[in-house]
Amino acid sequence: MRRASGSGPVIVVGASLSGLMAGLALARAGIEVTMLERAGADPRTGAAVGVDAGRLERVTGVRLPSQPSTSVTSVSPGLHSWTAVHAHLTAAATKDSRITLHHRARVENAGQDDHAAWVTTDDGRTFTGAAVIGADGHNSVIRRAVAPAAPHAAFAGYVIWLGVSDESALPRPSAWPRAVAFLDSDDALLLGYPLPGPNGAATPGERRLGWAWYDASRNQLFKAMGSVTNNVVQHSLRPGQIPPDTYTELGREAQENWPAPWNSVVRDSIERQSIIGIPIAEYVPDRLAAGRIVIIGDAAHVPSPMTGSGFSASLTDAEAVAAALTTGLVRNAVPEGLTHYERQRIHSARSLVLGGKRFSQSFAQSAS
Repeated sequence: MRRASGSGPVIVVGASLSGLMAGLALARAGIEVTMLERAGADPRTGAAVGVDAGRLERVTGVRLPSQPSTSVTSVSPGLHSWTAVHAHLTAAATKDSRITLHHRARVENAGQDDHAAWVTTDDGRTFTGAAVIGADGHNSVIRRAVAPAAPHAAFAGYVIWLGVSDESALPRPSAWPRAVAFLDSDDALLLGYPLPGPNGAATPGERRLGWAWYDASRNQLFKAMGSVTNNVVQHSLRPGQIPPDTYTELGREAQENWPAPWNSVVRDSIERQSIIGIPIAEYVPDRLAAGRIVIIGDAAHVPSPMTGSGFSASLTDAEAVAAALTTGLVRNAVPEGLTHYERQRIHSARSLVLGGKRFSQSFAQSAS
């Protein structure tokens, strides 16, 4: 085995929301953490997430900016942009002396013996610790070490287009939206959601408006672009990868399908070519741990976004795995601790995904 380039009692692979929450929870317990993130440090984009801010602070120590009283606000209580939550968690992890965060560290393999677990990166480094936590998303590398018989999440049969616009850049409607909107049109669904503005403003005209367009009519595009191969989701389509004709089609359909002001919101994002196309994956777990290696978040269970419970489940994972490892390290019984985590979480994780699959099957079939 190559000499370790970085080490810590616990290695966390992935610094998205679930990985950051687990790392921070472990650090609060006094455990040193090495985090490996394949992407760079630049901000990323994602949908809105519903956050129990009090519970997040209790588990991770991170306090999100408070929203105004519901009597004056026009955003849904607890709703935050994925980008804002990720930024706050990243800032907290960066400041914590017990956490070492490596960006552009792409993990290729994981292994273990009776005394340690390790991962290797594509540039030849090896990181060794008492345990490895896989928080590396739906296309998890670490899942292969935990569940080699079922390593891949399956394509759910539809995609989601995501975008966010500043209200100040939009035509002023007769009435600003004040809550989450659920809209349907033939074989498509749209979720629209007001979000606080960059400065935390939550009054109409100062907020941001996000949207998620559920679309089962363009699966062939994603297969042709290599985003879905053999029913396995490989990657999303970023703005520069989306064909010009698709932008044109989406803009026309937005005008035809969605009422004001959401048609203007969607068209603004499309005209700026500031959207992401995400093929939706689903994964029902049979295993969450194997020896000193464990998976959490989307590496462990990938539900339909329609469940609205992905963030909450990931936070529960982070709290449970931190507690299991804290006990396991004290007792020199890490594998036993992670087995306890698996028993504690497996039923809820499976139920969450199976519940979402019922929506996915119905939605995908209605558009076929």
